[in-house]
Amino acid sequence: MLEILSPAVSPEGVIAAVQNGADSIYLNFNETQERQETRGFTRDELGRALEYCRVRGVKTYLSIETPLYDKDLPAIAQRAKEACRLGIDAIIISDLGAMLAIRQAVPQVPIHAGEQLCIHNLEGVKMAAAMGLKRVTLARELSRKKIDYICKHSKIEIEVVVHGEQCISYSGLCYMDKIKGKGKIGNKQCSEPCRLNYNTIGNITTHPLSLKDSCLVQYLDDMEKLGVTCGKIDGLTKRPEYSAIVTEFYSKAAHKGRITSNDDLRVLEETFSPKGLTDGYYADRQNMEMLGINTPDNDNKNEDAVIFTTARKNYLNGEFQRVPIRFVGSVTNGKKVKLAAADENKNTAVVYGAVPEPAFHKELTIASLQTQLHKTSGTPFYCVGVKGTVGPGLSLPQSELVDMSRKLLAEILEQRKYVTERIEGEFTPVEHIDGHEEPPQLTVSIMRLEQLSMSMVELNPGIIYIPVVEIYDELPALQALIENGTTKVGVTLPRVIHDNERKDVSEFMSKAVNLGITDALVGNIGHILFARKHGMRVRGDYGLNVRNSETLKALDNLGLESATLSYELNLNEIRSISKLIDTELIIYGRLPLMITETCISKNSMGICNCDNYPGLEDSQGAVYPVVPEFGCRNILLNTKKLYMADRRSSLSSLGIWAGRLMFTTENALECTAVLKRYMGLSNYAPSGYTRGQFFKE
Repeated sequence: MLEILSPAVSPEGVIAAVQNGADSIYLNFNETQERQETRGFTRDELGRALEYCRVRGVKTYLSIETPLYDKDLPAIAQRAKEACRLGIDAIIISDLGAMLAIRQAVPQVPIHAGEQLCIHNLEGVKMAAAMGLKRVTLARELSRKKIDYICKHSKIEIEVVVHGEQCISYSGLCYMDKIKGKGKIGNKQCSEPCRLNYNTIGNITTHPLSLKDSCLVQYLDDMEKLGVTCGKIDGLTKRPEYSAIVTEFYSKAAHKGRITSNDDLRVLEETFSPKGLTDGYYADRQNMEMLGINTPDNDNKNEDAVIFTTARKNYLNGEFQRVPIRFVGSVTNGKKVKLAAADENKNTAVVYGAVPEPAFHKELTIASLQTQLHKTSGTPFYCVGVKGTVGPGLSLPQSELVDMSRKLLAEILEQRKYVTERIEGEFTPVEHIDGHEEPPQLTVSIMRLEQLSMSMVELNPGIIYIPVVEIYDELPALQALIENGTTKVGVTLPRVIHDNERKDVSEFMSKAVNLGITDALVGNIGHILFARKHGMRVRGDYGLNVRNSETLKALDNLGLESATLSYELNLNEIRSISKLIDTELIIYGRLPLMITETCISKNSMGICNCDNYPGLEDSQGAVYPVVPEFGCRNILLNTKKLYMADRRSSLSSLGIWAGRLMFTTENALECTAVLKRYMGLSNYAPSGYTRGQFFKE
């Protein structure tokens, strides 16, 4: 049966989800006794919540899916230990460094790969399995056919997000809020700059980055047949009533085969999703119908409190009966009545009652005993069978049976509170390694082959990365670059490669290998094995989100030659990271803010015109370039270019191996001019630039 995983933002949220049929819940844990501005449970609250779920047979998962830095990891390891002692069933991570820290602290607690890891193909699932993860949450952009392929070949559990808000960017690959928004991280809510109004010439919609909420309730039976283990309801920032109402819809659909009507969907939409609901990705219908925006009228739709009041009253005063219980009774003349019970976990209890009396009016029968013991309302239990013997001509007060049954269930309930002790370890941060003492060498990445020129080749940067899908033409500059041997050539893999696209990318990889190219820059864990199968040495790109030393250790364990640090880091954070392998840093270019499965050009203009698209303009007149990516995807770039040529001295003491110049919208002449400036050979400077996050605290 498909597991329904629901969010629990608070202790009341736990009750709301559990009492409406959730099979599992996920929550945050702050460890401190006061939540203040952050969301999550204190230790005492967590202990009570886990016990509440455990006795009711509901699994509990600790969610650690926020950006983590070196200073955060000791606290994360300690939280994992506390949660382990309290009986957490699994921990959800989206950071490879957190995975290593948690595994040291609580080696016996299962770890799940969260959505922020952006696992979107079978190779990613295989890599997660190789790292010991037990479950993977797939990217939301996958269609039914793609999910089916992964499920057929996966050896670990597959989870699919079935309901909730969705960003137009692939999860884990959106940096817009950090770079252009309010810079919120951790447990604080994203400011959602993608939901704002953006214009462009000839636009037919004003909010081309705002998607409707996903809703896949009508596909739950289909998913179970495909082999999906779990359907996740997104919403750790939502109120408890959201967990109650949405969980009830999905639980009844998954467990009772309830057919979801249009009226049901209308209730969900009007109550929680004023932008509208869509099944576009799963149904493989990517079009403008997936777009949705909030309006003042829409915002007013969910102000009617009747549905919330009713839902709250129900979950606070009811008890969802989910735990199967079996009874055995013995009613014999001259002996005390004996009742026993057992649950699905082999917890057992026995109680003795009064000696039965001769029946003067109503005789106790096995049928009447069964009828009485089936009455378990008000408890988490439901009776699945009663066996036993009842002697003839005997009677017993009904109150006696009620009291004995109550004592049995109370004893079983008490036994279910027990937490199995698990091994704990100590998280030991990696030894700090300063890295390179010499100033970083310069590397270059281009987005189009025409950006490569003989002038750039003659400047001999350390590495020039070329998109592997651009290896289609033997330009003189490319031939010269490969033949001169001074500058290493690498290929950049697309950050997203679905399984049905792997063959096409493999052909480009084979061309690169035949040209003598030996290095591949990858931005997703699902591409590491793929590159290695082609005999390439693997280097990590910014999409791997390296923000801490433990993540570098994980990549070192995977055999990577180098790794690009996240451009969300400031100089102090970069300096503090232990350089276990060569580290690269992007020091020039328009930083990618997001990558989208849908075509932004088509969303805003009605036609796909990615190669000549003017970009998006915000309310302040700033223009965000939009460039095409492999697979008819789009990359949204920052309005200003990151520029550090005049501040290179700030980078020399960071211990990094290389500083990369990322060329996106520049032509070949501009690329060469920028490279010369960073080499100290010119005075070039872009008009309007940013220092990124380097000097921010």
